[in-house]
Amino acid sequence: MKEMTIERIQMHDDKTDLFEGQYPIPDGISYNSALLMGDEIVVMDTADARVCDDWMASIVRKLDGRSPKALVISHMEPDHSGSIKALVKLYPDIELVGNAKTFAMLDQFFGGEAPAQKRVVAKDGDSYFFGESEMKFIFAPMVHWPEVMFCYLPVEKVLFSADAFGRFGPAEKSYPWTDEGRRYYTNIVGKYGTQVKAVLKKAAGLDIERICPLHGPDLEGEEIASVLSLYEKWSGYEPEDSGTLVAYAGFHGNTRAAAELMEKTLIALGNEVTLIDLARTHKSYAVAEAFKHKHLILASTTYDAAYMPAMEQYLLTLKAKNLQNRTVGLIENGTWAPMAAKHMRGVLETMKGMEILEDVITIRSSMNEKNREEIARLAEKIAR
Repeated sequence: MKEMTIERIQMHDDKTDLFEGQYPIPDGISYNSALLMGDEIVVMDTADARVCDDWMASIVRKLDGRSPKALVISHMEPDHSGSIKALVKLYPDIELVGNAKTFAMLDQFFGGEAPAQKRVVAKDGDSYFFGESEMKFIFAPMVHWPEVMFCYLPVEKVLFSADAFGRFGPAEKSYPWTDEGRRYYTNIVGKYGTQVKAVLKKAAGLDIERICPLHGPDLEGEEIASVLSLYEKWSGYEPEDSGTLVAYAGFHGNTRAAAELMEKTLIALGNEVTLIDLARTHKSYAVAEAFKHKHLILASTTYDAAYMPAMEQYLLTLKAKNLQNRTVGLIENGTWAPMAAKHMRGVLETMKGMEILEDVITIRSSMNEKNREEIARLAEKIAR
């Protein structure tokens, strides 16, 4: 039996500005695949069409004249399936390994040009053998597409985790994992906490020494326990800390001034605070901060007898991502008919486990002494 080696192929994309057409990636993103090289060779996923030429060149160079037995498709999203046609054109005898939903999507994406290679349809818990090496399939539906499956190598103790445990930014380990890992999880997978819990339970019995996600660095050693702990929290909508996110949206600076005073007061009371201007911060960062902190202070100016569009978009996104189990304080501003708190509360009341504090602070145009005292009292309540 030839000892199997894992050759990671990590292509960095620093040209794309928005991941999935909506999330800023100022430091780019990696598309990760692998070659499992033993008695027979398996390709684990492909790469986005934008890096196809470089990816194919890496495949050919690493194979050095050998041909792969199979391509395992753990996720059909185009940033990972975009080079399938190029691969099967070069290696026409390759077989495709996926599940029933994988191949339904393959046909949808490629239509009449869908690869006609032999298809191995896996079921949850099945094993696939290449030479004397074994791979086990662990289905992970809705993490974050319905066809997603993890692939586990029991001898090597390696888990290929599809998009789970991935991160924005490059694949280098020197690039910090947590902030961009959190932003990636909360925005890409955040809605599906129940499904993430289910697959974490499935994987709990596995002996894992290395996790290979489709984006970002591989995880090893103590990194695994740290990231699994964060996934347990995020998927259960538990905050990482007892800090506060103060998020505001306003016109002329008066709502901002109230938010800044709240920030200053909370910090003086020893509370960790993140302050965000929703009009100038992409909502993906603000969503990640809401998942991180236990408390939210939302401040909005009244607009069109409702509330600021940036605040409306933010709250509807938090609802869509299924955020729950937070304590929320509200600050509204309105020169003649303050209405923002009513509309913010309207969304929050449709979300699970949201404790909306009764101490609504209403500012009429600019803060007065009464408002400053109310901010101090609300900050003390949050800090306690």
